Amino acid sequence: MASSRKARLYGGMDAEERRTERRLKLIDAAVEVYGEVGYRGATVKAICEAAELTERYFYESFANSEALLIAAYGHVVGHLHAEMTAAAAAAGDDAEARLRAALTLYFTRLKQHPKPARVFLLEISGISPAVDAVKLDAGRVFSDILVPPRRDSKRGDNAATAALLSIGMVGAVISIALRWVSRQYPQPIEDVVAIAASFCRVALNGTDHRIG
Repeated sequence: MASSRKARLYGGMDAEERRTERRLKLIDAAVEVYGEVGYRGATVKAICEAAELTERYFYESFANSEALLIAAYGHVVGHLHAEMTAAAAAAGDDAEARLRAALTLYFTRLKQHPKPARVFLLEISGISPAVDAVKLDAGRVFSDILVPPRRDSKRGDNAATAALLSIGMVGAVISIALRWVSRQYPQPIEDVVAIAASFCRVALNGTDHRIG
């Protein structure tokens, strides 16, 4: 039994662990390549070369380039959302402070990491309905981080209105981010946060979720 286990190990990892490692390498490489040439300009060959893997390992983990884009987007957004959630929690119970903390983390990371920012903001748009669905789900998470849903929210028209306002809020924040990033960060982060937060307040006030 021990010898069988030893035979399956390579570099301290078994076959499944090696597959996971190769998948993560491809995702990291995809973020780099998308950040340089865009999703539409990227090729499987270029991503595999960046990951230092052969193309057969690409198809071991991903059915096609779109599947890798979705995985790369989920990887980038997952880390970003986790950091935003932690920043908001560290700000305490005040809704205004939590909102600003989450937005500050968001815009700070966009400036610090321009290649993942390109994946998050640009490369996910207009690809396919499947990619659009992933983006929509991420938008819901983003909205809930900025403005956690109220437990006493009522169903019906109020809930539908709140959902539309949340979508508008997220759209406004992302549009601000797109312009700010595309113009190479002309305003200080605190100024961009203040502008983005003002749009969030409009949405909140529209459903009686007042902060500040």
